[in-house]
Order: sequence, then C-alpha cells, then structure tokens
Amino acid sequence: MMLNKTVIGAAVAAACLGALPAQAQTAKDFEEMRAEIKRLRAEVDALKKAAPAAAPAADASGWGDRIEQLEIKSKDAVVLGDIGGGFRLPGSETSVRFYGYAEAHAIHDLKQPGPSDTFTDLMFQPLDNSGGQKGKTKFTAQTSRFGFESSTPTAAGTFNTKLEMDFYSYGAGNRNRLRLRHAYGEYSGWLIGQTWSTFMDVDDLPETVDFNGPIGAPFSRRTMVRYTYADAKEGYKLTFAVEDPEDQFGGGSANEKLPQLVARVDKSFDWGALNARVLVHEKRSFAEAKRGYGVGIGGSYKITDKDLLMGQYTRVDGDIDQLYGSNGYAIDATTGAITFDKNQGLVIGYAKTFSDQLRGTVSYGMNRGKTAQAVDNRTLKQVFLNVIYSPIKNVELGAEYIWGERKTFTPETGTMSRFDLMGRYSF
Repeated sequence: MMLNKTVIGAAVAAACLGALPAQAQTAKDFEEMRAEIKRLRAEVDALKKAAPAAAPAADASGWGDRIEQLEIKSKDAVVLGDIGGGFRLPGSETSVRFYGYAEAHAIHDLKQPGPSDTFTDLMFQPLDNSGGQKGKTKFTAQTSRFGFESSTPTAAGTFNTKLEMDFYSYGAGNRNRLRLRHAYGEYSGWLIGQTWSTFMDVDDLPETVDFNGPIGAPFSRRTMVRYTYADAKEGYKLTFAVEDPEDQFGGGSANEKLPQLVARVDKSFDWGALNARVLVHEKRSFAEAKRGYGVGIGGSYKITDKDLLMGQYTRVDGDIDQLYGSNGYAIDATTGAITFDKNQGLVIGYAKTFSDQLRGTVSYGMNRGKTAQAVDNRTLKQVFLNVIYSPIKNVELGAEYIWGERKTFTPETGTMSRFDLMGRYSF
C-alpha cells in the first residue's frame, strides 16, 4: 500500500512537470527543470529496486512517456545565453546575440565642405581662398549597422566569433553599399580574421558624434593573425600580431613581401590604464623596398566615477592607415624611389557623465607632417564638443560642434566649421 502511494506521488509529480510550458523563461527555470527530471528518474529507479515484482498503479500509467516528452521540451527550450542580451541555441551550448542600430545624421557646414566624404575629412578640407560654396546641409543613414556574435564553451575556454557590417564606405562613389567591418574567430588567446588593427588604441579614443572621429590617431581595420596572453589578476596583456600590409590607397603597399608586425602591452590599474605599441611595415616600388616603423602610447585616468581623461600619442613613418591624417609616402614615377613622411599624432579627450541619461565629451586631435607629399599637409587640428542624451532605453540623440584647421606647406589654410545632429536606435 505504501509502495502504491509512493508510485502514485511520483506519477502526479511527472504529470505536473509535463504541464510546464515548452519554453523556459530563464536559465534558472531550465536548470531547475533538468534537476527535477534527474531527481524523478532516481526516485523511480529506487522504487524498481525496492519492489521489482510490484505492478505499477493504474493512475501512474504513462509516466515514462511524460518524462521523455519533458526531456524533449527541455532540449528545445530557448534560455538566456552567456552573452549579454543573447540566447542559447536550442539543443546546443552555443550562445548567440544579434545586435546593431539604425542611425541617421543631419550635418550642416558653416564653411565649404570637403569633396571626398560625408563626415569630417580634414586632410582634404578646401582652402579658405578657394572660393567654393559655403553652408551645405546633408543627411545620411549609411552608418546604420548590424552584427552577430557567438560564444561556445570548450575545455580550454570559450570559442567566440563576430561578424559585423554597415552601409558606409569612404568616398562619394561608394554610398549605400554593404561593408564588412569585423569578421573573426577567437579561441584560447588566438584571433584570426578582420578587426581593428592591434596598433590602434580603441580604448582611448574620445567619443564623437562624427563617424570618423578625431585626426591624429591610428584608425585601421586589418585581416590578421593575433595572439594575446592576459593575466587578469595582475591586470596586463601582451599582444603580438601579423597583419595585412595593404593600406586603403594601395600604391606601395600592394606588393609587399612582408606583413605588418605589431606588438603591444596593456596594463590596467584602479585609476585607469596604460598601453605601449610598436609597428614594423614595408612599402615597395618597382625599384625599391623600404621598411618603416611606428610607436604609440596611450592611457586613461579616472578623475571620478563620472569624469575620465584619455589620450594617445603616435609616431608613424610612411603608413597612411596607421595614423589618421598622415601624408604617408610618395613613389617617384621615374626612379621608383620611396619617400616616407614622418608623422606625429596626438589625441586627448575629457568625458563627463552628467546623469544616467546625459553625457558629453570634449576632444582635440592633431597631426603634424614633416615632408611634403602628394597631400602636402603641414598640420591638421580638430576640436569636438558634444552632448548625447538618452530619453528612453536604446535611444540616443547627439549634438556636436566640430572645428578644424588644415595648414599646408605652401603655406595656405583651410578651415572647417560644422554641426552634426544624430539620432540612434540600438537593438
């Protein structure tokens, strides 16, 4: 009699579990369901051993089918993943996240706008005495983007992937085209694919409403093989990378025998962080191969929880992408001789969080060239002043004033002055 009551109780529990919804709402619900199945199976196995000859109660008929159905439902359940905002694929340990934003800009130039880009392009800012049209207004939504991330646990850590695209490409002839930004896999310290160059100091770039950001900092995405050794307890990272040598303008970077080589060290502190970077690259012509070098340092300092200072200094010989605003290099069409410009860049910024909904940034960027090239800029200077307001979750409204000055070796001056208004909905 006692045995029958126990079996009946087990059957009732199984029936209750079978009535659960097909999708667990949280990871906790999912784990509790698995634990209940395990406990129920153990209890049934114990009952079989205790009374193998006893016939099951009529009310407990079908308990095996119910447990099987429950297991199927638990395998197909969609639960929260290991990536913030993501979910775990049913029947898999892989977590995925789909993200992106829809973004639009309204830009008004007080001075003559540059001919080559929607956003700031101080390298080609028209000279003040060129007599061109002033006061142009333009709108664009090309900076809208979307991407996918995945994370799969393994015995040696997680295997991560990322694929991200937008609709913005440099130059007036490349509008509204789908563009690959990031595409890589990452496992056990190794990264293979395309992402920000290892020489680029992304962490210490001030936030701007303008899409291109301040002049005077490395700004490049490269295909690469990268290895990072990190010690979280000590707060440091050592990174080494072999990167694609070709820059966006081709020329002397289209036929190299050697890839770009980058090494860097990062160290975090309670008050902020520091990093140091070195770069080796090569340019080739039909008559000459020339090697160039670059160095960079950067860091941030937390004044308070709501106030942050950041800055970076970069020196690069002859590479356009690895220092935004650089004159780069020139190749003599007759002799094939390669001439490197020795460019220096400086970017500093101050970020202020006024509240959970309002933040702002002031930043300054500078690039200084030494040798006249095809683009003969002697100095480039920019100032950005912005505020970004979030009225509701996932919505941001930004306003920014940008001033810039271009001075050539001639010498002549071109002045930039513009407003950029932005609206962004993130998902």
